[in-house]
Amino acid sequence: MNNQWFSKVAVWVVIALVLFTVFKQFDRGAAQGGQIGYSEFLDEIQAHRIKQVTLQEGGAGTDILAETTDGKKLRVAATYLDRGLIGDLRNNGVKFDVKPREEPSFLISMLISWGPMLLLIGVWVYFMRQMQGGGKGGAFSFGKSKARLLDEAQNTTTFADVAGCDEAKEEVKELVDFLKDPSKFQKLGGRIPRGVLLVGPPGTGKTLLAKAIAGEAKVPFFAISGSDFVEMFVGVGAARVRDMFEQAKKSSPCIIFIDEIDAVGRHRGAGVGGGNDEREQTLNQMLVEMDGFETNMGVIVMAATNRPDILDPALLRPGRFDRQVYVTLPDVRGREQILNVHMRKVPVGQDIRADILARGTPGFSGADLANLVNEAALFAARRNGRVVEMVDFEKAKDKIMMGPERKSMIMPEEERRNTAYHEAGHALVARLMPKTDPVHKVTVIPRGRALGVTMQLPEGDRYSLDKERMLSTISVLFGGRIAEEVFMNQMTTGASNDFERATAIARDMVTRYGMTDELGPMVYSDNEGEVFLGRSVTKTTNMSEETMRKVDLVIRRIIDEQYGIARRLIEENQDKMHAMAKALLEFETIDADQIEDIMSGKSARLPKDWTPPSGGKSDNGAPPVSTDSPAAAV
Repeated sequence: MNNQWFSKVAVWVVIALVLFTVFKQFDRGAAQGGQIGYSEFLDEIQAHRIKQVTLQEGGAGTDILAETTDGKKLRVAATYLDRGLIGDLRNNGVKFDVKPREEPSFLISMLISWGPMLLLIGVWVYFMRQMQGGGKGGAFSFGKSKARLLDEAQNTTTFADVAGCDEAKEEVKELVDFLKDPSKFQKLGGRIPRGVLLVGPPGTGKTLLAKAIAGEAKVPFFAISGSDFVEMFVGVGAARVRDMFEQAKKSSPCIIFIDEIDAVGRHRGAGVGGGNDEREQTLNQMLVEMDGFETNMGVIVMAATNRPDILDPALLRPGRFDRQVYVTLPDVRGREQILNVHMRKVPVGQDIRADILARGTPGFSGADLANLVNEAALFAARRNGRVVEMVDFEKAKDKIMMGPERKSMIMPEEERRNTAYHEAGHALVARLMPKTDPVHKVTVIPRGRALGVTMQLPEGDRYSLDKERMLSTISVLFGGRIAEEVFMNQMTTGASNDFERATAIARDMVTRYGMTDELGPMVYSDNEGEVFLGRSVTKTTNMSEETMRKVDLVIRRIIDEQYGIARRLIEENQDKMHAMAKALLEFETIDADQIEDIMSGKSARLPKDWTPPSGGKSDNGAPPVSTDSPAAAV
């Protein structure tokens, strides 16, 4: 860091000195007076307006510096000294002196002559070095690999640090055995996969798994991002690929890990106006290095991406990335293991149950769970706690799943009541419809961009949806708007997102899943755009106008039927709706136990950590709550 700072300061000091020297020479001439012609100078002498003159002789000519009677400075340049000028000066009573010209030193002359050119070259080199990120080889080391090397001493990650992806770990364990003892596989003619592609959603631990393989095998680990290959100059990326493989061969056995390989491995020849020459040359060089003309024994290339569908087919064929390992979202057991790994880093209380937290976080990736533990630790620090307790994890989970609370904003009472009935409508329909996820919590505290939130948590991991569950979900989404119409006699913009989601589910049921009798088991896709291009450019319609009309009619029928079911449930249970809205206005947040009390005809029990508000009460005793967001999400 100190060397970088010193080099930057040195560059700017040199630039400043050159500029100062050049401008100093120009300023010296300007300070000596205004330039006039030789004939004008003679006229001034004859008119007795010249007071004194200094003649400076030199190899490049003679400079005449004159001072007028009114104090002005004049300068005349002559190629040689006119001896008749001396007589004119004496005849007109002008004082004069003859001196040799002050020639600049050799260094100053060189700076004046070559300074501007050297300055331009230096500035160009400096900025090119900044654009290319420097490098060990200096400003012209563009073709050097940017891979970061972690040796066996620096990389301490092992399989014990990776949880929630047991199947993926089993897939890659043989890579560890090969790196430790290659002869075990080679004596039977076996060949270990040259490339392993880790595929999975963001945050599932693909990079961590690759580091764990190198840590278990005790081999060097070269890590680089796909975007580090691509530069503005054609051929730089290919040179970096060659240099990276050369370094890896010298350190074999080792692992090369390329993160986000889709940045350089996209399908060639796909794009409006032609492909990217630099990126395609980089990809071609990578293909040659992985399979082409040499055998990279002991070098295993691993890459990670969450977009395998856009990779070039030549990259995925056997002999290159011939094995794909899927690192999926963890199930409930995997989430529990991941939570236990991250909880080692924070002091947790005796009431912490990782299994309960795992069941309450469906769909969370490893990164999401790490964020959950971190947020819980922050909540504990805010209340000056010594350990992280279960209540901190509950607050952190609510913040991540529903958004941060915005209690400080003021909402009109009518809008607050509308939000309470809106969320009560979602919760009641979700409680009464078959095959819906249990309602975990309902709140009218603004969170994120929503005025209120109704959160449902599934009882277990689910990997597919059936028709009845999808229809029930549509009914639940319409519960909010119906409650506004029945109890508030109005329609608001808060249900806009509900309508979008309900329409999308109904459309998928008709056009993708074949769940209707009218159109049958057939896919009616109306948007088949290439992922490389703008979807609006390549949008194609595979349906006739008559079929599109039928699709719209069936979608309309599904929405109308589920809307009618949800309206009937709300109108038949108005007493429960009033009770639930009253509880929301009083407590602001109710959980599954309180909802169960209301549905069984009882009064809602007090929340566990609820305290009556101390001030700012509304007509019903609850403090006013507000948001500027126009949407109340389910």
